[in-house]
Amino acid sequence: MGEKDKKERNGFITPSGIPIVPLYDHRSLEGIDLEADLGRPGEFPFTRGIHPTMYRGRVWTMRQYAGFGTTEETNERYRFLLDRGQTGLSVAFDLPTQMGYDSDHPRAVGEVGRVGVAIDSIEDMEALFRGIPLDRVSTSMTINATAPIILSMVSCLAQDQGVPFDRLRGTVQNDLLKEYVARGTFIYPPEPSMRLTVDLICHALEQFPLWNPISISGYHMREAGATAVQEIGFTLANALAYLRAVMSRGIPVDRFAPRLSFFFACHNHFFEEIAKFRAARRIWARLMRGRFGAKDDRSCHLRFHTQTSGVALTAQEPGNNVVRVAYQALAAVLGGTQSLHTNSMDEALSLPTEESALIALRTQQIVASETGVADTPDPLAGSFFVESLTGEIETRVLETIDRIEGMGGALEAVKNGFMENEIRRSAYRHQRMLESGEIEVIGVTRPVDRAREESRGRVSGRPFRFTDEAKARAKQAGKLEALRKRRDNREVRRALDRVKGDAEADGVNLMPSIQEAVRVYCTVGEISDALREVLGEYRKATPPFD
Repeated sequence: MGEKDKKERNGFITPSGIPIVPLYDHRSLEGIDLEADLGRPGEFPFTRGIHPTMYRGRVWTMRQYAGFGTTEETNERYRFLLDRGQTGLSVAFDLPTQMGYDSDHPRAVGEVGRVGVAIDSIEDMEALFRGIPLDRVSTSMTINATAPIILSMVSCLAQDQGVPFDRLRGTVQNDLLKEYVARGTFIYPPEPSMRLTVDLICHALEQFPLWNPISISGYHMREAGATAVQEIGFTLANALAYLRAVMSRGIPVDRFAPRLSFFFACHNHFFEEIAKFRAARRIWARLMRGRFGAKDDRSCHLRFHTQTSGVALTAQEPGNNVVRVAYQALAAVLGGTQSLHTNSMDEALSLPTEESALIALRTQQIVASETGVADTPDPLAGSFFVESLTGEIETRVLETIDRIEGMGGALEAVKNGFMENEIRRSAYRHQRMLESGEIEVIGVTRPVDRAREESRGRVSGRPFRFTDEAKARAKQAGKLEALRKRRDNREVRRALDRVKGDAEADGVNLMPSIQEAVRVYCTVGEISDALREVLGEYRKATPPFD
């Protein structure tokens, strides 16, 4: 089937299924009040950005995501990137750390240091940030089930560095709801997980005034197959659940909403992605003011980090990924992101080489310094196409949110499998269209280079980097054995007993006891096991797919 025939049969539609008409003009804006719906940058409803001057005042944070093998290897990569102009760190943790297992646990075999860095104790955190002052670099951490433990390590390390808590800047993801839907690094059942999430938020509000205690993530749902509309709808529905949970502790909305942050993906459909970000800001602002009565404009700011799409990268002809990432980065900036990670060209195959990681960073720097897109806020405002798409996405997202709210909220939609099934359907439709040729991926579906297999594993003449898991596991196991012999194990037992006691008590925030356990060198696995004994461990049943 030719390209023209496919377009005629399927029509021109965005990946979210929004029809694209042949021509956009003033009639496309019927029903859109440009003055009320757009406003000015820095003014409600913040469609055009949350700051009046946007990037003219300060360019977005260039926060490259990295973590692999040992703390020493990862520290070396961080310092390499910081020396070349990266302005924020983003830590990737390996699966045992995320799932609450020490590196010498039998379930950790094969996974230590594989998809992130292994962190077992405060000593590992010290090695990870050796030579990196926490008061000078903003740090984001993709961690959820064990987020309270990791943040406790950060706070102890800050004390050791002499950094006041009110100078710590960073984020812990701490978004458990999406783990049950799309990512899977949960430990405890949903209700206890919600308690831990809210405990961390409440503790951080008191102790770390500049720290973002949650990053409500649509990225992982998008990578699992959600459309742009589902990504925003599900993420904002989860945010409403967190808001209500924190407010149930007697905390006013304007006390904590300004510290909420979000995390979104940016995919290939350039204009839909730009419109998605603009619509998300407008929806959030109106929800906060209309449904929650927020008075502080900062509570209405949808502050978000963006990462370019991992699933859009291809193992075939990896050089093509540089182009994909550049366009995705440009869309994120035109959409008004506050920070950005650009994927490396080789991530469909393995951990990025230094060369590919540097190209990814340079991509952001070129967008910021050479393209002119940062010279004025929201340069596409008023575009017939962009404003029409923004309005249509807003309508569809609100329908999604209302449907979830009608079920009793995001927690119920997670437990009954609604979100997961919707994402599975979208992923299935996408795969069918890819296999039928309705979706084209250059270098994969067409034109196919007969020599493409020769391009696998070759970028800039250097081999791809793979983590030696056995070596990393052996090193971590040795460090753990030495730590357990050296520490005061009576203090360890007392600290773990306090964690269990606080977990059994109603209305007790778990963060202080977890922080005490970290300080006396309890490990991630030991603290997680203490909580498992009380909170239980979740075994998720996959919902039926109809």
